[in-house]
Amino acid sequence: MTAFRYSAADAAGKEQTGVLEADSARAARQLLRGRDLVPLQVEPVLDESAQGGRGFGRRLSQTELAVLTRQLASLLSAQLPVADALNVMVEQTEKPAVRDLMAAVRAEVLAGSSLSAALGRQRGQFPEMYRAVIGAGEESGKLGGVLTSLADYIEERAKLAQKIVLAFVYPAAITVVALVVVIGLLTYVVPQIVQVFANTKQALPWLTRAMIAASNFAREWGWLVLLLAVAAGFAARRALRVQAIRLRWDTRLLTLPVVGVLSRSVNTARFASTLAILVGSGVPMLRALQAAGETLTNLALRERVIEATARVREGYSLARALRVDADRDRKAGGVKLFPPVLIHMIGSGEATGRLPEMLTRAADIHSREAERRALFFTSLLEPALIVGMGLIVMTIVLAVLLPIIEINTLVR
Repeated sequence: MTAFRYSAADAAGKEQTGVLEADSARAARQLLRGRDLVPLQVEPVLDESAQGGRGFGRRLSQTELAVLTRQLASLLSAQLPVADALNVMVEQTEKPAVRDLMAAVRAEVLAGSSLSAALGRQRGQFPEMYRAVIGAGEESGKLGGVLTSLADYIEERAKLAQKIVLAFVYPAAITVVALVVVIGLLTYVVPQIVQVFANTKQALPWLTRAMIAASNFAREWGWLVLLLAVAAGFAARRALRVQAIRLRWDTRLLTLPVVGVLSRSVNTARFASTLAILVGSGVPMLRALQAAGETLTNLALRERVIEATARVREGYSLARALRVDADRDRKAGGVKLFPPVLIHMIGSGEATGRLPEMLTRAADIHSREAERRALFFTSLLEPALIVGMGLIVMTIVLAVLLPIIEINTLVR
């Protein structure tokens, strides 16, 4: 069966919209007529990708995905069948796009697909890691508990990202305000005062002349600087799509004092937590490594996971596979990628048979490290931005006041 989105008119002429399952669009129209409705528009919620389906307008946010996972976990833990649980979610979901998505998943399940297979047909709405965990839960018969752990994982990951983003909101706001103030002074205030100085016909101080030159440049060529900055941003973004350039950039990024440590901590926490929930759910190690590696945003770290996966396939333990690459980098004087703490904890977990627990601890350690680094960096950045803004404004004010002081001196 396929999910169809419809709009129809009732006996009073009022338009109604919703989603229903049917074998075809024609069958969907017949169902609507059976409800005393006149079909106005009936279309598939989600076409198969092989047929060039259009999919949904946007991807699920982390918050929406966490809420859906938590709801589904609660319903399945209450011993509801998967199809009935999806039906409840379709009825309770308020957002039309999310409701249509769950209706499409329900249609696939009613047609005989497993939940993980149904999620995989939704045009990239659910990542590989998410589907792998659900597939393992279906195989083990513990889907409700696995979904609860998955919801916890998504919420913790979203919480870490939110903390880091919020830490940089205030410095970003200060930067924007500083730029607006400086541009306003250079393009409006300084030219007004220059007209007064021009009538005095006196030699202006060098600081004032420099400020006038900067003001003239900003007024005449500011648009060109802005255009070049936008073009450079687009060019850099396009260049970073090339894998070789992106790999060199991400490798270089890890060597930076503050940003590199923050990037390494965030990616390490993401890799460890993802691998912990995959392995703990019973996903095979090779598949778990592949799915966990895809969650990394740093291409250098992702390449390292691919190399470690190849060694694990040859018979290496995960800790040994990661340690081989770490030793090679150290001897070659290269960049340190994954922290030694992660490798040691993985080795301890493999030796004691408690790998998921040790991975969870490693993820917690590096999550706290990332949060601490972000707060420390922003605590230094905020006063630096305020002082920098003050110095720039003070320089402009001095450039304006110096000629006035000289005029007062000559008058006396």
